[in-house]
Parts: sequence; structure tokens; C-alpha cells
Amino acid sequence: MRKLAIALGIALLTSGSAMAACYEEIGCTDEDRFRKSDLRYFSCQILWDIRNTIYKENGYCFQTERAIDYFGNEGCWITKQGRVRMSTIERQNVDTIVAVERQKGCN
Repeated sequence: MRKLAIALGIALLTSGSAMAACYEEIGCTDEDRFRKSDLRYFSCQILWDIRNTIYKENGYCFQTERAIDYFGNEGCWITKQGRVRMSTIERQNVDTIVAVERQKGCN
């Protein structure tokens, strides 16, 4: 079920429209505040996917081979991660995901 939700979110993201990704268990990246208690059940890979989806939605040009291979850089316009403009909810979601990744020991 989670893989389907992730795939749906990525499919929406790559469809060319400026839509936020939405996930069945946690909500939409730009509308819903993610909770650590919900995120802790996700694997490190899925947390990475969700976190970087938020950056992709906001125009970030990925620098690592892994992220470029996964997301691509088509349509990106921001080359410095610190300059990516996010809404308050998106920033909180990234921060929450990072905190859970650290707790889980994700790389």
C-alpha cells in the first residue's frame, strides 16, 4: 500500500503540473503537517523519497547521482538547497522527516 501511495505521489509530481504529492498515510506535502509518530513506520528509502519530493516540487536541481537518477533535474531552477523556497508546512515536514531519518540512523 505504501509503495502505491509513493508511486502515485511521484506520478502526480512528474505529470508536469505543479501539484504536491499526497500520501495515503500522512497527507499532502504542502497541506498536512507530518507527525513523527506516523513517519517512524516508513523505511529510510521512503523517507528519502518523500523529503526529496518536497525539494523537487519546489524546483531544486539535485546534486547527487542518486537523486538525479531517481528524480531527474528537468524543469529545476534552484541549484542551492538552502535557497529553495518552501511554505511553512513544507519546511516543517522536511524538518520532521530529517529528525525521523536521524532517529532511524538513515544515511
